[in-house]
Amino acid sequence: IHSGDSGCSLPAYTLPAGVLRTIRAHTAKIGDALQVRGLMNIQYLVQQGEVYVIEVNPRASRTVPFVAKAIGRPLAGIAAKVMAGVTLRELGFLEETIPSHVSVKQPVFPFDRFAGADIILGPEMRSTGEVMGIASDFGVAFAKSMDAAGRALPRDGRASSVDR
Repeated sequence: IHSGDSGCSLPAYTLPAGVLRTIRAHTAKIGDALQVRGLMNIQYLVQQGEVYVIEVNPRASRTVPFVAKAIGRPLAGIAAKVMAGVTLRELGFLEETIPSHVSVKQPVFPFDRFAGADIILGPEMRSTGEVMGIASDFGVAFAKSMDAAGRALPRDGRASSVDR
């Protein structure tokens, strides 16, 4: 599916520490190799513990405002200053910020507004916005984000796959 239609959490909830170390190392190497000064959007795929790079874009993504809000740092403003020649050291931004809370981003879809709309996601972005849930643990943050997106969590039943 289109990355704009995906949800995410910060800190990462399901990725093992080794995978996160690999992602951090790859990100630094890619940024250095491309000589990026500012923001960079990298899409990773993790499959069976192996980290793959899907694409790299030297620009901001829709996730930047979410990450900025989650960590309490104005990332777009910091990136603009870096692009203008100010160093991260001068800005006092030398360490990764790991928040003490969990933030979950969910896309918002317009399907309930359009009778008969195809709700199957694909390569074209279908979301019309995104929302965020914040809490001290993942479950509550996830529930808040789903509620804000207008998608109620089921109270019973089970997960199943649908063949199409």
